[in-house]
Amino acid sequence: MNGIYEVRPVSSPIKGVARVPGSKSITNRALVLAALADGQSTIQGALFAEDTLIMAECLRRLGFTIEAHEANDTFYVHGAGGIIPAEAAELFTGNSGTTMRFLTALCALGKGSYRLDGVERMRQRPIQDLLVALRQLGANVESELGNGCPPVHIGPGAITGGSVRIKGTASSQFISAILMIAPVLPHGLHAAIEGALVSRPYVEMTVRMMREWGAQVDAGDLSAIRVEPSCGYRARTYCVEPDASAASYFFAAAAVTGGEVKVEGLGTASLQGDVAFVDVLEQMGCTVIRREHSIEVKGPAQLSGVNVDMNAIPDTVMTLAAIAPFATSPTTIRNVENLHYKETDRLAALVTELTRLGVSVDAHFDGLTIHPAPRLRPAQVDTYDDHRMAMSFAITGLRAPGIAIRNPECVTKTFPDYFRRLEELCASGRAFTEGDA
Repeated sequence: MNGIYEVRPVSSPIKGVARVPGSKSITNRALVLAALADGQSTIQGALFAEDTLIMAECLRRLGFTIEAHEANDTFYVHGAGGIIPAEAAELFTGNSGTTMRFLTALCALGKGSYRLDGVERMRQRPIQDLLVALRQLGANVESELGNGCPPVHIGPGAITGGSVRIKGTASSQFISAILMIAPVLPHGLHAAIEGALVSRPYVEMTVRMMREWGAQVDAGDLSAIRVEPSCGYRARTYCVEPDASAASYFFAAAAVTGGEVKVEGLGTASLQGDVAFVDVLEQMGCTVIRREHSIEVKGPAQLSGVNVDMNAIPDTVMTLAAIAPFATSPTTIRNVENLHYKETDRLAALVTELTRLGVSVDAHFDGLTIHPAPRLRPAQVDTYDDHRMAMSFAITGLRAPGIAIRNPECVTKTFPDYFRRLEELCASGRAFTEGDA
């Protein structure tokens, strides 16, 4: 792609089955739970992308044996029963938030000295609330620069568990990180969540996976969560679902072209909150067919704007923003303040790039209002090294000619062959024109 991906609009509705890789969120949780379990676990259908490979490599540096078989999307993980084998390690987490947050908690179980660092953007992403919570449990952790952001240093401590109070308003990953280590703590965990819980479905995912691996968790309404002491995890074979956030782009492609797209492996019993993105598309006029093991979206002749609280599904905000200009009325996205602190400031990036395309956007601190745009300007879209910017605006280009994506390689973070799979899906919407030619 030589640093630029030129999007080719489709000339007719796209129809087909989209191929979606394994969930990043589930894969990285499974890697952590398998490392904490006693014995060998097999993780099937796993995502092989930058974020998950970074997690696997960091776990190896902590002394765990992990065999990666990319050809069949499988990791084999030899767990150590709640022990961190290495007594010292330098861990580079790139811009993987789950790796930084989950392994900060995991390293607190160790008997030695550990340092976690990442790219420059990671050094700007707050982690102080997690550090405060870990200290309440007896951990010796600190922000190396004293600013509440990585690098993080973990020294020898005596983390035993017990009661902890942690804010729910900053990042669900902080809560998931604490929860996942709790079953191996001698005093277990009684966590009180303060304030509204952001990205709630991700904590629900963590709890469900912990139970599937043998932990005893009483989660209630997620305002107070109790994990029984020393219950541990049991090694197992675990199958990873397709990534619902990744599926959102293909569902949006159906919506914006009036087409029909099915994703298999995602259904009514999915672990992932982001399947609720199809509920938003339904409000916009799409027809959604939900089955136990598949979801199909059929796009309307014309999309309608929506006013939605997307706090529970923030990773799909950019997908919605990318198709909102084609609706007949404004679209307002609310309660996603935490997007300021992701791989880039996603709200600011959306305002900049939509404006570049000639779209009128009203910025709010916790969201956006995007107005209909009868005609978009041709432009090269900056991605800010953010995979979701690249994948989302590629969908915009299916309807608007002249859109190109800068630095498309950034999708390797979660979906290395995204553009190839998008081209496969869009072939049905180009076949008639190209065949005539």
